[in-house]
Amino acid sequence: MPYTLIYADSYIRRARKFLRKHPEIHNQYRKTLELLELDPYHPSLRLHSLEGRLKGLSSVSINMSYRIALELEIQGEEIILINIGNHDQVY
Repeated sequence: MPYTLIYADSYIRRARKFLRKHPEIHNQYRKTLELLELDPYHPSLRLHSLEGRLKGLSSVSINMSYRIALELEIQGEEIILINIGNHDQVY
């Protein structure tokens, strides 16, 4: 069963700005979201829990340089997208 991606307004603004700066990864980004909807535990996403001030959130990789921080609600099968950027921007 597919998961539901929830795009907060703040995430949409960040994602638009990010994709304007990095148009070369647009296809990778789209594929990451599609895979995230189907199976957030797919090995290529490298899903992992975050710690410290971001405890309770998780992260997936778009590629080796860029990440998406998210809140993964397993019971409701919802994935709330929080932030997008490189390692330092997201963490």
